[in-house]
Formats: sequence, C-alpha cells, structure tokens
Amino acid sequence: MSGHSKWASIKHKKGVADAKRGQLFTKLIREITVAAREGGGNPDTNPRLRTAIERARGANMPQDNIEKAIKKGTGELEGVNYETCTFEGYGPGGVALLIEALTDNKNRTSAEIRNVFSKKGGNMAGAGSVGWIFQKKGYFFIDKTQASEDEIYSISIDAGAEDVLIQEKNYEIICDPKDFEKIKEAFNAKGIKPQTAEITLIPTSKVPVTEETAKELLALIEALEEHEDVQKVYANFDIPDDILEKIATEIP
Repeated sequence: MSGHSKWASIKHKKGVADAKRGQLFTKLIREITVAAREGGGNPDTNPRLRTAIERARGANMPQDNIEKAIKKGTGELEGVNYETCTFEGYGPGGVALLIEALTDNKNRTSAEIRNVFSKKGGNMAGAGSVGWIFQKKGYFFIDKTQASEDEIYSISIDAGAEDVLIQEKNYEIICDPKDFEKIKEAFNAKGIKPQTAEITLIPTSKVPVTEETAKELLALIEALEEHEDVQKVYANFDIPDDILEKIATEIP
C-alpha cells in the first residue's frame, strides 16, 4: 500500500511532470525567491534554498532563471512579494489534505482553493483540522535497481534513518530532518541516486481508499497541484501500488 509521496514519484518516473514544465518552473522560481528572501542567497548556508535549486536543476531549469530568482529574493532585482499560506481540508473517502501555497493575494488564493475543493468533491476545513496528522520528515524514494536491500538498509541505518520500507519495486527511507543531508551524502558517496529526496510532511495515520474513490481523490489532488500558487499538497491516503500505477497511465 502506498501514499502521496509514492504517487508523486510514480508520476515523475512516467514523465507526467515534464509535460507541465512551464508551470513547474513558475512554482520553483517562487520557492527559490522566497527561500532566498527568508534565509539569504547562499545555498551553502540556506538548506531550503539549496533544496529548491536542486529541484530546479533536476527539472532542467536554465541557470539564468535560478540566478534571477535568487536575486529577486535578496532584493538585488525587483520582484513580487509572496507570502506562505496553508490550507486544510478533506477529499473523497475522508482523506486529509494539507496544502502549502505561495501567493501575493491570500484572499484570492483561498477563494480559488475553496472552489477547487467544491468542484472536485472535497471540503475545506478550518486551520488545525488536519495539520496535526502530519509530521515533518526527511524522505527518500529509491528504485530497487539502484542497490540491494542489504546495501540500502545498511547505508540508511548507519547514517541515522528512522525507517526503511522495502516495497516491490522501490525503497522508501524516512528520517529526522536533521539527518537528511547526512543520509543524502551517504547515498551520493555510493553512487545511489534517489528519484525523490526531500524534506516533506508524512502522515502519522492513513486512510485506505478503494479504486473508484482513488480516481476521484487523485483528480482533486491533481487540480490542487495545478493551481499556480500551490507548492505542495500532502495527503494521508493508502492506495494499492497497482491502482496507483494504473491511474498514472490514465493521466493525460
């Protein structure tokens, strides 16, 4: 059974994200700008900025775009002042959803997110309604072709991982955020390249979802993720791997 992080990884592997590269660039530029504004323009001393730059490079964003976004954040270039906001709600099947956004107009974004929920069978909820379900963790998603189970387990645990989940086709490693960089460096030293390596929010409990409900739920999540202000959507669904794979092939 799998959750939202694996769904994102499956889509990435199938190239779904690449079809919306322009939209992805816009989101990454906002994240780089805000990260630079809040923590400075040096990625060596700003982990959030470093992660955002790595994601941008992974998406093949031109270096010039990255540098301009940093300069907008540090004030060297004029730019829009974005603020961080969080929205909470429930999707089909009672699945908890937590949405992180960067916007220059919180009231507009709130109204538009509420409209997406309404059209796609979900409901907005008040602040704090679902936030308690999620914990900040470091997360790695690695294809099984990268290394053996013993090697992944040994590297992960020695570097401080809290849990190593061995799935049919992949490994999922979870850690305390403070150990994230150490584990990432340990994988790099062995030539292991995770499909996903990020600080994320992971649910402490999950809701099993049937195939029919899964299609409705993932349609809602897709619609939320396509909103230009939305940076991240977190969910606590539990969907069988084969259903996730099947639905991913149906995405246009």
